[in-house]
Amino acid sequence: MTEPFTFHHGDNFDQWIIFGMDKGWCSPPLCETHDGLPQTIAEQNDWEEGGDPCIHAIRLYESPEDKAEAEAEHSPSQWRNHWKL
Repeated sequence: MTEPFTFHHGDNFDQWIIFGMDKGWCSPPLCETHDGLPQTIAEQNDWEEGGDPCIHAIRLYESPEDKAEAEAEHSPSQWRNHWKL
């Protein structure tokens, strides 16, 4: 069983993202528009066969203000957020 991770107030984004990448939980930050998202062979095959695989993504923001603006009219950012504080 994996040890629980506690993110402390003084920790920074670099520590957080490196921890996630080291654990194999996430990719490095990418630009979906210009880089696309990494896909498994099974996901690529599903696309090629007319499927519609769900590939989860997490958006990174420059500031809380940018987050509020981007998500204000994006309903999935509201109803998919099961972790809302």
